[in-house]
Amino acid sequence: MGRISVELSDELEKKLRFKTIERFGGRKGDLSRAVGEAIKTWVAKEK
Repeated sequence: MGRISVELSDELEKKLRFKTIERFGGRKGDLSRAVGEAIKTWVAKEK
């Protein structure tokens, strides 16, 4: 499994964390799950 370190604006990070909690509940690993889903969606749109 790979690891990527990114920097986000404070506003975008806050939005991501709130959306993650809304969708998945905020358990351990949910942020990685949400980012993974977002990247898969973005990659699929770029094809």
